Amino acid sequence: CSSLTQITIPSSVTSIGCNAFKGCSSLTQIIIPSSVTSIGNCAFYRCLSLTQIIIPSSVTEIGENIFYDCSSLKQITIPSSVTKIGNSAFYKCSSLKQIKISSSITKIGNYTFRECISLTKITIPSSVTEIGEYAFLGCSSLTQITIPSLVTSIGNYAFSECSSLKKITFSSSLTSIGSNAFSCCKSLKQIAIPSSVTSIGNDAFNGCSSLTQITIPSSVTKIGNNVFYKCSSLRQITIPSTVTSIGNKTFEGCSLLSQIAIPSSVKEIGCSAFSGCLSLTQITIPSFVTTIKDNSFYGCSSLKQISISSSLTKIGNNAFFDCISLTQITIPSSVTSIGN
Repeated sequence: CSSLTQITIPSSVTSIGCNAFKGCSSLTQIIIPSSVTSIGNCAFYRCLSLTQIIIPSSVTEIGENIFYDCSSLKQITIPSSVTKIGNSAFYKCSSLKQIKISSSITKIGNYTFRECISLTKITIPSSVTEIGEYAFLGCSSLTQITIPSLVTSIGNYAFSECSSLKKITFSSSLTSIGSNAFSCCKSLKQIAIPSSVTSIGNDAFNGCSSLTQITIPSSVTKIGNNVFYKCSSLRQITIPSTVTSIGNKTFEGCSLLSQIAIPSSVKEIGCSAFSGCLSLTQITIPSFVTTIKDNSFYGCSSLKQISISSSLTKIGNNAFFDCISLTQITIPSSVTSIGN
C-alpha cells in the first residue's frame, strides 16, 4: 500500500487489526470513526508520511508498535478512554513534538517514546504507576520531567541519552532507580534522590558530565557498578553511613571530585572505583575493608595522603599506579599480598 495517501474508515468498523496499514509510506491522513474500540499492534507501523491522527474516545487500548517509525507524526492526543499504551507505541516518531496523555493511563510501556528526538515536553499523569525500560531513551530534546507520586520504580534505560534533560523531579514514593536510568543525560546538573530510594542500579548516572553534586539518602545500602562513571563535573557527593559496598568503576573519571568521605560502614570498594579521579587529594580506607582491589586509585594524580586501616590484607594490581603526588604511604603489617 505504498501509494495510498488517505483513507476514511467506515463507521461499521469496530476494530483495526494488527499490521492493517503497516508500511503505507505515502499515507498522510486517516480518519478513524467513533465506532472503533481497539487498534491492533503495528497498525500504522512505518507510515512515514502520516503527520497527524485523531484517536476517537471510543478506543480503550493502543497496541504495541502502533506508530513505530511514523517519522512525520507531529502531534497526537490520547483520549481518556485509553488505559494502556503498548510497548514501542511511538518508537522513532522523530517529528513528534507534543503529546497529551490522559489521566486514565496507568503504565508507560517499554520503549514507548524511545528516540522521539523532537519531543520537548511531556506531562506524565498522576495515574501512572510504572515507567518501563527504555521508555524515553534518546528523547534528546526533552528538558524536564516529573515522576508521578504513584511510581515506585524507574525502569532500566528509561531516560538514558536524554541529552537536554536539565531537571527531574522525583516523588517520595520512589524506591528503585534502574540500571542506566539517566546515563548520558549530559545537561543534568543536580538531582535530589528522595529518602524512599533503596536501590540505585548499575550505570544509573553514567556519563552525566554536567552533574555537579548529589546526595545519596540513608535508605541506600549499596552503590552499584559505574553509577557515577565519567561524571566529570561532579565536585561533591555525600555517601550515608548505611552504604556497605561501592561497586566497580563507581566514580571512575570523576576528574573534579576533590574529596570524598567513605563511611566506616563500607566493607567493599570495587575495582577501579576511583580510577581517574584527578583532583582527589586524600582518602581514608574504612576499617571493614580488607582488600584494595585492582586499579582502585589508578591515575589519581593529586592524591597526597591515604590512610589504611590495620584490617587490610591485600592491595591489588595497579591500585595506586600513576599516583604521582603520593610521596609516602604506610602499609600496615596485616597486609600479606601486594599486586603488580
